[in-house]
Amino acid sequence: MPDVLFRVDLSKPMAEQDVPGHNRWHPDIPAVVSINPGTEFRIECKEWTDGQIQNNDDPSDVRDVDLTRVHVLSGPIYVNGAEPGDLLVVDILDIGALPGSEWGYNGIFARENGGSFLVDYFPEAAKSIWDFHGIYATSRHVPGVRFAGLIHPGLIGVAPSHELLDRWNARERELVATQPDRVPPLANLPEPRGAVLGTLKGAEFDRVAKEAARTVPPRENGGNCDIKNLSKGSRIYFPVFVKGAKLSVGDIHFSQGDGEITFCGAIEMNGWIDLHVDVIKGGMAKYGIVSNPVFIPGPVEPRYTEYLVFEGVSVDERTGTQTYLDAHVAYRRACLNAIQYLQTVGYTAEQAYMILSTAPVEGRISGIVDIPNACCTLAIPTAIFEKDILPR
Repeated sequence: MPDVLFRVDLSKPMAEQDVPGHNRWHPDIPAVVSINPGTEFRIECKEWTDGQIQNNDDPSDVRDVDLTRVHVLSGPIYVNGAEPGDLLVVDILDIGALPGSEWGYNGIFARENGGSFLVDYFPEAAKSIWDFHGIYATSRHVPGVRFAGLIHPGLIGVAPSHELLDRWNARERELVATQPDRVPPLANLPEPRGAVLGTLKGAEFDRVAKEAARTVPPRENGGNCDIKNLSKGSRIYFPVFVKGAKLSVGDIHFSQGDGEITFCGAIEMNGWIDLHVDVIKGGMAKYGIVSNPVFIPGPVEPRYTEYLVFEGVSVDERTGTQTYLDAHVAYRRACLNAIQYLQTVGYTAEQAYMILSTAPVEGRISGIVDIPNACCTLAIPTAIFEKDILPR
């Protein structure tokens, strides 16, 4: 087994760990350890809310979750020799559940506290608990469904430079200013409350907490991309923005449908991940990878061959308004069409929503050129159901 470079105690919040991680992006968050290129190592990770969600039938913890504490990340890891302009090459060697924590959860977040992709239709909080049976997951809250998971880190990334951080904060403040009273907000701006910043203390902690970016969205450094095929066997090429790159990882998912549409949308879990790192000197300019990571998917994924596919087009279902090639509207329509169908075969709307967010569902932009309608599709593997769900 590779050396464990970051350990977690599941009985303690991240701020009280022997070596704390972090839940903000900032170049001045100290690294927890330094390693050489070519090193293989293991990192342990807490689930993204830092232990706020419990294995029970009460969704009030999802309703009341403190989102200033997310996402708790393990790291940063300083890679010796990595400098701005290089590419950090990260191989995901293996990934799994922490012993004694072989369960996870999915949540629909309340409108007033995070919301979700379909928040206008699902404004109230809900929760499902999923038990792991080797590679399979089942839930007492969504009966009759069993599927193989594709475990992956929802969040993996490197530190931004000061200049890049300033650009993030400026553009997100401009966006929020367009609708400052919107619920949920258009973006999560820097928030000192709930910040975990590694070993920083005192005045330095206060300064960084006011500047540091939230981990909620994906950005140029990678971050919270929630790509389900970024799993074992994957290789990621990260642009390096600061000396040492400062790699961090967390938000491990047992399984996820494309889009992670309930927001707390995968099966969230405590886990470990084995990584290998290397550096391509001058790789950003050499390969033109300058603004976002590039990755090679791993060879491991569930083998489902038969799907029921739902289409959606970019006509707003609430008003009948025609939009122009709007993939967001089209994907929402595909999801709503699938939820409506699953209700006819015995599931509640909330259960159907959770199935789309947790199972290995395939989402696609199927057409983006035929004006005025974009076409998105959502493919549900039929073998995950105990009963036949096809129209007869």
